[in-house]
Formats: sequence, C-alpha cells, structure tokens
Amino acid sequence: MEETSSDHHKRMEYCTTRLQYRQGRELKAVKVYTVASESRHLLIFGVPKINLQANLKTKLQGFGRLESCICITSVMASKMELEAFTDVFAVKFERLDVARRAKRMLDARPFYGGILHISYAPERESQQELREKLLQRGQEVALRIRCNRRDEDPPPKKSREAK
Repeated sequence: MEETSSDHHKRMEYCTTRLQYRQGRELKAVKVYTVASESRHLLIFGVPKINLQANLKTKLQGFGRLESCICITSVMASKMELEAFTDVFAVKFERLDVARRAKRMLDARPFYGGILHISYAPERESQQELREKLLQRGQEVALRIRCNRRDEDPPPKKSREAK
C-alpha cells in the first residue's frame, strides 16, 4: 500500500481491543513513532475558523519557545479533506521535547468549541534539521547507556583486613 504524504495526518480510530488492564481510563489511538517521524513541526487540525491564531499561539507558548505559527488551511485543503469551518496551523517549536509535550497535552482536547487533532509534520523539516535530530538522539542514547552502566556496576568495596 503506497502512502501519500498526508495520510499520516488523519485521525486514527481509538483502540478497543486492548486488554482491560492495559486500557487505562481513556481510550487511546495506538501509534508508534520513530525518531525520524517525531518532529519539532506540528500540524494542528480542528481549530475553529474564527480568527484564533493569537489565542492558539498563546496556548502553545505555555509549553515552550515557539519559532512559528502559520495558518495553512488552503494548502492542506488541496491535499486532504478537512473538517468544515476549521483551520489548520503549522507550528514549529524550538525543541523536540517541547513539541512532544504540547502534542501529548493538547491532542484530542477541546479548544473554543472544536476538538484539536495534532500530528507531527516531519515532511516540513529540512535535511539539516533531520541530521541534527538524529545526532541529538544518538547523544541521548549514549548518555543513557553511560548512566545505566554506572548504576549497574558499583565500584567494589575494599575489605578491611584484620591486624
């Protein structure tokens, strides 16, 4: 199955086949993200079309430093079917962890009468941004490995010899 560049932005159905002990309080759409598919760039769907860009920007700045927030409704309308009377915004955060937190906290939440749908937009990244993201992830993994080795192997204690 060949996937177009906008297929991964469609809202997934909630998973109803998970075991009860794994379900949690809220139903979730189960999706796995790779390092390359996560991004500082987010697409925010479902914002009511009543000039809410400033309000959205203020809400997003509560999570961390925002580099840009632009309305791309006309561009996305040509690529996929959008909900009527809603806008789509392309947002770029300064750091990946801030984008991750904003997505987790705001996805499927109400905003001025509309339900937000937030997805990563790695197709908006430049090659340099992708390269930096992969290098940063490599450094994070190396740091975790070092920390785990240090916690795993405590230095041997010297035994006192009786005199």
